[in-house]
Amino acid sequence: MLRFGIQDYRPSWLNGRDSITAAHGPRLAGLAGLTLQRAWLVWDLDADEWFTDAPVLMDFGAEQVEIDHQKFDDVSITWNTIDPSRAIEDSYFHLAWHAEPLPPLAELPGRALDHVELLEWAGDDMANGSIAVGFDFGPTWLIIFNALDENGFEHHAPAPSYRRHRLNS
Repeated sequence: MLRFGIQDYRPSWLNGRDSITAAHGPRLAGLAGLTLQRAWLVWDLDADEWFTDAPVLMDFGAEQVEIDHQKFDDVSITWNTIDPSRAIEDSYFHLAWHAEPLPPLAELPGRALDHVELLEWAGDDMANGSIAVGFDFGPTWLIIFNALDENGFEHHAPAPSYRRHRLNS
């Protein structure tokens, strides 16, 4: 079964910083120094808005990381599996890949990545313990977080409510 009709995408859901670090830490850390080529989002063509339930693609040329959140604390990180030039074949939604469709994303291509952090939410709410992925493009940041069953963005350095875990290769 395809997730929202995205060809070849098979999410692998993980919970907690330790499991994410074990599965993807060195590879995420290895993105440091690479230049972002494109940031892809799935766009709902009927509503003319970001379809936040689908993965976010960060294309660094040599590597493409695909980040997706669901439920309250599930995150899937996959690598080089999605081709955004392929049509999305969903029977319910009218979806397509768009590169940098939101203004804060438009400034990111061409920037070198300084480092990646796993950000653990430390709040007194349902999101406590959920993991966001922070990309430091110095001075610009892109944080892809769990917006309670979908993806969300922040475009600033991590808030004090996050426990920060810098990844090293």
